[in-house]
Amino acid sequence: MTDRRSRTAAAITAAVLFAGVGAVLALTTPWNPLDGPAPGGPAPVDPARDFSASEIARSRAFDAALAPRAYLGLLAGLAVVLVLGLTPLGARLVSWTTARVRRRPLRVAVAAVALTTVVHAAGLPFGVWGEAVLRDYGLSTQSWPEWLLDEAKSLVLTWVIWTIALVLLYWLLRRFPRYWWTGATAGGFALVVAVSFLYPVVFEPVFNRFHSLPRGELRTSLLAMAERDGVPVKDVLVADASRRTTALNAYVSGFGSTRRIVVYDTLLKSTPRARVETIVAHELGHAENADVLHGTLIGALGVSGAVCLFHLLLSSPRLLRRAGVRTGADGGAEGEDGGGNEGAGAGGRAGGAADPRSIALVLAMVTVAAQIGGPVQNLISRRIEARADAHALNLTRDPVTFVSMQHELSVRNISDVDPDIVERVLWTSHPSGPERIAMARDWARLHRVPEPPPLRP
Repeated sequence: MTDRRSRTAAAITAAVLFAGVGAVLALTTPWNPLDGPAPGGPAPVDPARDFSASEIARSRAFDAALAPRAYLGLLAGLAVVLVLGLTPLGARLVSWTTARVRRRPLRVAVAAVALTTVVHAAGLPFGVWGEAVLRDYGLSTQSWPEWLLDEAKSLVLTWVIWTIALVLLYWLLRRFPRYWWTGATAGGFALVVAVSFLYPVVFEPVFNRFHSLPRGELRTSLLAMAERDGVPVKDVLVADASRRTTALNAYVSGFGSTRRIVVYDTLLKSTPRARVETIVAHELGHAENADVLHGTLIGALGVSGAVCLFHLLLSSPRLLRRAGVRTGADGGAEGEDGGGNEGAGAGGRAGGAADPRSIALVLAMVTVAAQIGGPVQNLISRRIEARADAHALNLTRDPVTFVSMQHELSVRNISDVDPDIVERVLWTSHPSGPERIAMARDWARLHRVPEPPPLRP
């Protein structure tokens, strides 16, 4: 009866959390980022108006070169985590790698490292494939040793995050076998917020070095623009992205005391000042609307809801047996001595979800949940990016420069100027260049300023 009550409470909590997330997204997402409809209807989204035939052909060729790697990598990654999580293979791997480890927290940590390493290794060939394509098209400036070093850094960070999360999770599973999900829900929420807050000062410096934008006209104009916009910005940082890529980019990360606006050094080396100002105005739009904090809180609520669903799955004896994890009804489960060390044999507590061999199943559930949530995140992200574009136009009132900037970004980054529906659903987090250019023309007509002419008459 108690298990049934726990499952019912978890199901109700998940429904409430997901309903809340859906309501918040429906009410706060900027579905119409402009102030109103443009006179004469929306401008056509036509790459041929602003991109040459060679630019369009290069974009399509680049997409065609990357697409097989992306699709095959996605399928391979899902296949690996599902095989590990939904067959006894994952449980056997955990048993083998932790056979000589006695203390439970350390077993969980070793299992986390082993499983995430296997998953990362499975994706490494596709990463090499993608890096080779970037090299062929001149977007990557890294040597192979430098690329491998970045991959190693990424793997270590994965170890750290997963180890912290799983050690805490399995302590709750062991300590509160029926209502562990209540603490895990709060813990998942807190972990997402903490990672987002610390990301700019802990994780980003692992991959890039940052310095303040040097004193000069550009720095003065950017800080003055931020002040005019009413967005408190103490500094604008420059990332040494040129050691890795020739692509152009800028972004805002963190919130509160860790919020920062960052521009790539590649942008400063080759882009006219007016275009840089337009790009930073876009990032100021994210800061003014607290997009990072908003997205973090929504993501944390989504993770909390997913934890409640995980309780329903991890309390299923059939699913646990499929994953190679013994349940209380199977007998002969693992035992634990008074010092927190583990031993095999009868007489101990039932393993069940608290058995570290279920970690592969947890990894599979998290991966599938992230894949399911990805299209929703991309849809919301595209609207938020469009709102930031509108903010940049409102702040600079210069749609001509905005259009030229979007053209430059698309060409330099070899962005897909016409993504198909599958790519848009799976990976596209920003509007395409032609879509952003069309919105700038709509903004110009709406605000009665000269409409940017086609760049390719």
